[in-house]
Amino acid sequence: MRIKVIGYWLLVIGCLTLTSCKNDIVYSQFSSILSGNWHMDSVARFEYQIADTALGYQMNIYVRHTDRYPYQNMWLFVGDSTQQDTIQFYLADERGRWLGNKHNAFMEVPVIFGRHIHFADTGTYQLAIRHGMRDTLLQGVTDIGVEIVKDGKE
Repeated sequence: MRIKVIGYWLLVIGCLTLTSCKNDIVYSQFSSILSGNWHMDSVARFEYQIADTALGYQMNIYVRHTDRYPYQNMWLFVGDSTQQDTIQFYLADERGRWLGNKHNAFMEVPVIFGRHIHFADTGTYQLAIRHGMRDTLLQGVTDIGVEIVKDGKE
């Protein structure tokens, strides 16, 4: 009986924690890759609003892929009209086991793109993401996502 009560309270605390974290999400959007084949000229574009310049933000990029993805890592070109960054991250460990969260037939890998980001002005911002792999057609990528959360640092 005591184990059931402890399990119940852990479930309640977990749900409250997840619910409270959702309030910190400023923006969350995914862009689908048609037929799971990402062409090197195809750009995932995101447009988001920033209303508070006093807050710091964390930007996360999500990659959803299937087991058709042929590599252990991925390179992305991420930027806006003024600057561009190149990031590399791993989707599988050294033994080929997929990293991230498994959802049915695909895996979802979160990548922290920036912490303690401060925006100079309120308004609309844009972000563009394209893959930086050597393949013209990158197989197994189903979605690219961007999430912006308040990080609590002012």
